[in-house]
Amino acid sequence: MHLFTLNETLDGHLQQVRAQQQRVAFVPTMGALHEGHLSLLSLARKRAGCSLCSVFVNPTQFDRQGDLDAYPRMLERDARLLEQAKCDVLFVPSVEQVYPEGLDTKVSLSLGEMDQVMEGRFRPGHFTGMLQVVKRLLDLTRPDELIMGQKDFQQFTLVAAMIRQLKLPCQLVVAATVREADGLAMSSRNLRLTPEFRAKAPAIYKCLQNIRQSYGTRAPETLALAGMQELERAGLRPEYLNIVDGESLADVRNHEPHDCVVACVAAWAGEVRLIDNLILKGQLP
Repeated sequence: MHLFTLNETLDGHLQQVRAQQQRVAFVPTMGALHEGHLSLLSLARKRAGCSLCSVFVNPTQFDRQGDLDAYPRMLERDARLLEQAKCDVLFVPSVEQVYPEGLDTKVSLSLGEMDQVMEGRFRPGHFTGMLQVVKRLLDLTRPDELIMGQKDFQQFTLVAAMIRQLKLPCQLVVAATVREADGLAMSSRNLRLTPEFRAKAPAIYKCLQNIRQSYGTRAPETLALAGMQELERAGLRPEYLNIVDGESLADVRNHEPHDCVVACVAAWAGEVRLIDNLILKGQLP
């Protein structure tokens, strides 16, 4: 595995890769890797001759300084896991490499309300920072394919919109959420769960499964409200539970006119905020 920290040396290596007619598949991460990340890398290795993974804790997408400070950083462990998983290239840039002084890296898009609902409502500025760093990393890596996970549904939906609007020369590939044996979606944040709330956290996936089982028999608003109450009874603090169109992210009011319908949820398990989603109708857009 090749490890690069500088933009110039990474670019030089990727030029050699492309000279050999190899495609590049890119998995951006913020580290603290788990089986979910490694499943994305496995998909990247299957789809391209060069699998590229980045580890960069992006400061512009955290709306709380405490959350940024508490985010787990374990680069040596991450690098070891990636090497074992036969990652071809690991890119670990500094903040100065990603956001050099004097370079305007802001992204201007027409997203309507897609970035204002759900996560956007409770994490102001998060998606502005997320799109900024994804666009910047795509500029630096120029991959043929960008591999992202379904767990961050709103995130990859906005990235897909950015790729379309800016006509970026890469294909977005979305991989299904990887879960623990009890259904909890794998996340770097799970490392911060206390034993008490780790035991309660699987209630999120159970709630989503109950909604999917009842979808079509009751109004979406009624199902969402019942889901919020179910999470509260489980000892969690739900922030939102929205049943939305899988492309526009607008709330679904009735069942029929939507090709893809997704239930998206965020809930606090003690001091840790968890998100998850489940497709209720159709397939990923």
